[in-house]
Amino acid sequence: MKVICPNCLATNNVPKLEVYKKANCGKCKESLLDPHPIALSSDTIDAILESTDVPVIVDFWAPWCGPCKAFAPTFQQAARAYPLRILFAKVDTEAEQFLASRFKIRSIPTLIVFKNGEEVERVSGAMSDEDLDAFVERFL
Repeated sequence: MKVICPNCLATNNVPKLEVYKKANCGKCKESLLDPHPIALSSDTIDAILESTDVPVIVDFWAPWCGPCKAFAPTFQQAARAYPLRILFAKVDTEAEQFLASRFKIRSIPTLIVFKNGEEVERVSGAMSDEDLDAFVERFL
C-alpha cells in the first residue's frame, strides 16, 4: 500500500500489516511511524490526498480557537494510535484561507475524512478521546 512520509512527504510502498514495529521512508530514511499529524498547505494537500491508500483525516483549525486548542492533544493521541492505518493531518485555516474556502469550512474544528482523494465524511466540533476513537474506527 502507498503511504506518505510525514517528514519529507514522499510516497512509500509498504506491506499492509495490522501492527508495524518499524517502517522507514525510502527517501529520507526517517520513520514512517511518526506520531505527529502532517501540516497541509495549498501546495501539498492534493498530492497527499491522492498519493496514499490509507484514509486521511484532516483537522481544520485556527490558532485563536479555544475548542481547537483543547482538541489538539486528542487529535495528536489518535495520530499515535493508528500509525500507517490512518493518516492524520491538520490545516491552519488562518494561514490557509484558500483551503478553508475550498472545503467550505463553516466552523472549527472540523474533521474531514478523505479516501482516494475524495471526501467521505465530515464532522464539526471538538470530540472526546472516546468519540474520536469511535469515529476513526469506522474508516479502518
